[in-house]
Amino acid sequence: MSFKILTLGCKVNTYESNVMRELLLKEGYKEVGHKEPADIVIINTCSVTNVADQKSRKMIRKSAKENPKVLCIVGCMSQHEYETLEELDCIDILLGNSGKSNIVLYIKEFLKTNKKIVDIKDLNETPFEDMNLVNFNQTRAFVKIEDGCENFCTYCIIPYTRGPVKSRRIENILEEVCELVRHGHKEVVLTGIHTGHYGSDLNDLTLTSLLEDLIKIPGLERIRISSIEMNEITSGMLKLMRDNKVLVRHMHIPLQSGSEDILKAMHRKYTKQEFIDKISEIKSYMPDISITTDVIVGFPGETEELFNETIETVKKIGFAKIHVFPYSKRNGTVAATLENQVPENIKKERVHKLLSVSKELENTYMNKFIGKVITFLPEIEKDGYIIGHTGNYLLVKVPGTKDDLNKIIKVILISNEYPYMKGEIYAEI
Repeated sequence: MSFKILTLGCKVNTYESNVMRELLLKEGYKEVGHKEPADIVIINTCSVTNVADQKSRKMIRKSAKENPKVLCIVGCMSQHEYETLEELDCIDILLGNSGKSNIVLYIKEFLKTNKKIVDIKDLNETPFEDMNLVNFNQTRAFVKIEDGCENFCTYCIIPYTRGPVKSRRIENILEEVCELVRHGHKEVVLTGIHTGHYGSDLNDLTLTSLLEDLIKIPGLERIRISSIEMNEITSGMLKLMRDNKVLVRHMHIPLQSGSEDILKAMHRKYTKQEFIDKISEIKSYMPDISITTDVIVGFPGETEELFNETIETVKKIGFAKIHVFPYSKRNGTVAATLENQVPENIKKERVHKLLSVSKELENTYMNKFIGKVITFLPEIEKDGYIIGHTGNYLLVKVPGTKDDLNKIIKVILISNEYPYMKGEIYAEI
């Protein structure tokens, strides 16, 4: 039987979809393209915003029209909106954010009984669901180490769709990473819903202690953390990063707003000055580190003055790149009930303004490396160039062939051709 998996949302969803994909392939099912009809259609939904919900519903309706033998809906929307989805006759299997690793068993049960399956578990009562990914089919492999979040930011539904923090057992993480290295992966990215909280539910384990074990794995060239909150970055972690080349000189640290008033309204757990001080501390350990961030613009109550405060803050910090998102109302969150919702046209204007600031900051950071020798990991070959990222996440292109892919290569960066740094393979004399 044929199958396809349609994935919406974050890197964690992507990871979990790849796990389901491998399980189905191992069982003998045949994968087809997203635009082709399939006997089994699995939709891994996202529910982070009202728009994400709408996209998930649209994908469900479209897939139902294809009339597959099995239509399986899983993920965040299933977890949060299961009562509504359960009423849809077109859905054959409905799972939340627990049970994805048993997808083959659910499919076999439905094919045997032809009876609708609804299995939505209470995430407060379920342990971390172990998953293993043998081959991620990319140079950079993502490894899920944690699930859940307990921050309850006022704009976010995720604590309700993913439940409380659950950490993966360290021996299982090490086993998966070793397997990935054996399959040729040079870089792993540690990911989760609240990655920096890894170990908070386990005895005597922290993200730093996990990193201390991972850097000892032979053949692992790079370890990257997908995202981490500023108040989870310890001096011990920074010392480890400074002293070990395996840990890349790049951190993605969400700011969300550079306005003191908006940070409070968002229920972020730091002040503007605390964030600025933390970045200064990080750069005291690693002056050339790339620090990227997320910023939400148009949060309820954000005036022009408060937005300009955000622009001043990001310039002062000197991020290497800013990922900008317009605030999107999410029913069921505190922020959705707040007054002074910002009009969509103003949000759009602010997104463009902040993206322009981001481009200025990106170019400033990139220009620092012209003439420097640095290593990068080629990921694709295109038009006679090999393209990939350095440890500090500069996007580099260098003349080369497919034979150069997935190898750590030393290059000298010769020019900034935004968004690329152009280089040449460095030959030591």
